[in-house]
Amino acid sequence: MAEDAGLTKLSFEFWLHKTLKWGQSTTSESQQDVCLHLPELQEFLLQIYGALKHMNCRTAVQQFPLIGQLLGRLCWNPLVVGYDECQKILMWCLCCLYSGEPQSPVELKANSWIQSSLCHLLSVSGLGSHNTDLNSFISTLGYTSADYNSKLLENVVISLVTELRNQCNQFNSQQSISSRITSMSLLCMPLITLPDVIPLVEALLSYHDSGSQEVLHSTFLEAVNEALLQKKISLSESAVEQLWLRHLPSLEKAVLQTLGNLISSQPCSMQEMACLIKDSLLDRAICHPAIFRTADEILKNALLETDGAPEVMTVMQVFTQCFVQAYHENNKQHKFPLKAYFPQNPRSLVMALFKDPTDISAKGLHQHLNHIAEILKTTVEAKGARSCGNLFQNWFLFVHFGEWVDIAAEQLVVSQCESSGALLWLLVFYYEPSDENQRRTQTMREAKSACDHLTTLSRASTISVPELQAVVSSQTDARRPGTKHLVRHLIVSFLLFTPGGHTIAREFIDGFAVGSSEILEVIGLLTCVSNRVSQDGVKYQRTIKLANDLIQRLKSGHTFLQ
Repeated sequence: MAEDAGLTKLSFEFWLHKTLKWGQSTTSESQQDVCLHLPELQEFLLQIYGALKHMNCRTAVQQFPLIGQLLGRLCWNPLVVGYDECQKILMWCLCCLYSGEPQSPVELKANSWIQSSLCHLLSVSGLGSHNTDLNSFISTLGYTSADYNSKLLENVVISLVTELRNQCNQFNSQQSISSRITSMSLLCMPLITLPDVIPLVEALLSYHDSGSQEVLHSTFLEAVNEALLQKKISLSESAVEQLWLRHLPSLEKAVLQTLGNLISSQPCSMQEMACLIKDSLLDRAICHPAIFRTADEILKNALLETDGAPEVMTVMQVFTQCFVQAYHENNKQHKFPLKAYFPQNPRSLVMALFKDPTDISAKGLHQHLNHIAEILKTTVEAKGARSCGNLFQNWFLFVHFGEWVDIAAEQLVVSQCESSGALLWLLVFYYEPSDENQRRTQTMREAKSACDHLTTLSRASTISVPELQAVVSSQTDARRPGTKHLVRHLIVSFLLFTPGGHTIAREFIDGFAVGSSEILEVIGLLTCVSNRVSQDGVKYQRTIKLANDLIQRLKSGHTFLQ
């Protein structure tokens, strides 16, 4: 093959002899000799590349035992590197020699040398900064050394990107192409934080072939993800999506890091949490069903491991709000149906929960909540569907849209009629999703008692803090944590949405003697309410002000929050 390509042992020895001679002399005669031979040298390098691209690295070394010595000397000759497309061709040749899966210490050492050579070729300090003649030549052209090297790097990257995209239209050996792409991704690793190299990184991430194996090296994908998470690089939305679709560990790390940041940031406003999600780039990427389901599975596991911790539920709800917003903005042509995101839930339930509460009239909210409760109750209590898996899947879906639970609690405390069974069932299912009828009936009875007590207080002309504390005390001995959470939610809604609650809210909160987890839960509830009603700031101006005031009182009264 080498002979057919015009490569002979004699021609190889000729150019190797030339490089040795050029490296031993820096006289003007030697430099003139380099310049005179540059066109022929470039043609020779193209012939070498034409042969190498059809070989693996082992075959290449067997065919050309001194190829490393030749390329190495040329990489360090600034006149050669600066000529036309020589730098690009040298990089192509290096990519062909790189071993994606080194099997011996020799191959490992060769890989290290190739990486060093590549860094030298593309580094600003590596080209011309120590060569007086080249610097003088660059200066004559009216450029600084930094400008020259930056432009050179830009041209090389453009050339490699073009080469990469052309691979899709060529019919070369698939194995040969995949090996070269793998090598290129590894060689690109030390340079991924350079702004000029970003187009090459994105081109690699967008490259796909017909094979079943990932052609980009996992080390490259991990390095790109790490640089992305540390804000060392900025990639387009499509490139980020491709990265996380290609490499599950990178997506998992991004989700877990964001989850940790959101939990550690609490208590904070929903807007601040939404900003953290947007800063992580997940808010747009989760519009792809595969990314959404992976992130959702991680949140589900976190919820199970923490036994339904309120702070994790809050994270999940903010995560869902960001998803819903991005879905409506980016999915106007319905590229993906909702079933792609929630494949295990009834479509009617998903559609009901997905509806924006601000699009429903005040009178229609009660009716829509009844509709949600009817679908949910029918689904979880249907014969043949009352398995633990079915129950959990529908409860988990409901947790995503916790805003409806908050609206149900508000409706219950402001209603002047008896407790609505459907709305109360929603709260009981949210906080106590037990499959045991007897257990759920008992929780319903306790919740109805507390709700009726609050309804009675809301009708009174005046109420006192002890009267409200009695509602809390009545549930102190409740064995089920869900009942306590439910009553706490009703009391927060009572304080924020009833005239009587407004008058005693500050005094009640100041005397709120509970543990740190309960304090965080109440702050979370106050934050959720404030965020929800802020969309109608005129109507709920007093409620928002009160909620924020109560949050500050709780924070200032407990040192662990300061």
